[in-house]
Amino acid sequence: MYKVFYNQKPLHFTTDLNKNSKNTPLFFIKYANSESIMKALKDKAVTAVYLYHPKSEKIEKHFFKTFPSIEAAGGLVEHTNGSFLFIFRNKKWDLPKGKIEKKEVIVEAAVREVVEETGAADLVVKKTLPITYHIYNANGRYKVKKTYWFLMKTSFNGPLNPQVEEHIEKAEWKTKAEIPKLMENAYENIKLVIDKII
Repeated sequence: MYKVFYNQKPLHFTTDLNKNSKNTPLFFIKYANSESIMKALKDKAVTAVYLYHPKSEKIEKHFFKTFPSIEAAGGLVEHTNGSFLFIFRNKKWDLPKGKIEKKEVIVEAAVREVVEETGAADLVVKKTLPITYHIYNANGRYKVKKTYWFLMKTSFNGPLNPQVEEHIEKAEWKTKAEIPKLMENAYENIKLVIDKII
């Protein structure tokens, strides 16, 4: 079962009815609506939310009926000198990513978004990384962003150019030793991607 996040709070899929408690409310996903799930996720006393169905394959089906999905793609870029590329947006450290355009190949979207958001170039895609999911508010309607991640390599030594119109304040190379400190102020789904490499 994969994890979905709303802000820093996890939403778990489960086939175990015993997960229900005051701090970890459980919803039968077949009969739940997005309003009740979001109300629980926003409750400060709640640490996690569980979505239940006795058949694990049905949870995903009902979940995506409740929360329509938008697909995005992005990259964790490793320089040949061993450093990694990060962006600083909305007061958090993040990885470059963005919406996949209609009929666009996923991996090409990931490379395009990294180039647009950071100015990095000469990217070579090495392998796929975990897909992440997070709920966000899209003009008053809650949706799930499903992001495909790729490990990329480059020897690009030119200046980085953060995409200001996407509210990116910084695009910077960080050493492996600096990353744990960055992760103290990063989204949980980014940590899932980083953990597979570093």
